[in-house]
Amino acid sequence: MSKEKPLTDAEALHKKEKKEKKEKREKRSETDGVKKSKKDKSLKKDKPATEIPMTNDEPIADAVQDVEMTTQLLNTLEEEKPGTVVIKDETGDLEIKIKEKPLLGALVPFAVPLADDKAGKKVLKGVKKAAKNKTLKRGVKEVVKALRKSPTTTPSSTLPHSVVIIAADISPMDVISHLPVLCEDHGVPYVFVPSRAELGAAGSTKRPTSVVMIGKEKGKGGRKKEGEEGKEGKGEEEDWGEIYADLVKVVQKAGRNVRV
Repeated sequence: MSKEKPLTDAEALHKKEKKEKKEKREKRSETDGVKKSKKDKSLKKDKPATEIPMTNDEPIADAVQDVEMTTQLLNTLEEEKPGTVVIKDETGDLEIKIKEKPLLGALVPFAVPLADDKAGKKVLKGVKKAAKNKTLKRGVKEVVKALRKSPTTTPSSTLPHSVVIIAADISPMDVISHLPVLCEDHGVPYVFVPSRAELGAAGSTKRPTSVVMIGKEKGKGGRKKEGEEGKEGKGEEEDWGEIYADLVKVVQKAGRNVRV
């Protein structure tokens, strides 16, 4: 057996200080009532610092699932109903509110006269009936062509031969900027409505429409076929005449309410 080398004075002093420190730590842990075994210390060393002990994972998993479901629902609603918002009620629950009307874009600065809510509903209702009676022209190209072919003046005692409805949320605005002047030159009353999407829907089209023109006379598709009762056809023509006269009154009234 090899004999142990005798310790130097410095090594003996260092060993003594280390032993005293160990005894002090043990005494301190006993007085505080906390005593850790060597096994607990080794587990603590092996445990990563970023790991957080969890008492119950179920509430967190439920919360994550609720957030994912809410996000998916909002994305679906946003596609179908633009402008969907989520509001927290007093209890903290989420309440989803869907806007029935589509979001409106910026209106052109020359949108005068602009129909208000009440007049706008009447105008769009008239556009729907005009589409059914085949007396509707859609789009800038078709409306401009019809306006240029129309007479430049209309006697004040009779109804104008047509009415023009323009959407005010068009960009770029140069697409419709010439229409008001053209209407005034030909004595055709016109009015702006806030939404091109609503104007397109009223005109029986799936796409947004920038402008429509409603004629006084019915189109070929809106008249009765030969062989059907003439009395019934006459009644329908009188009905359209009344509808058109009411529409002209609404548009002209909107024009009179404009403040210069």
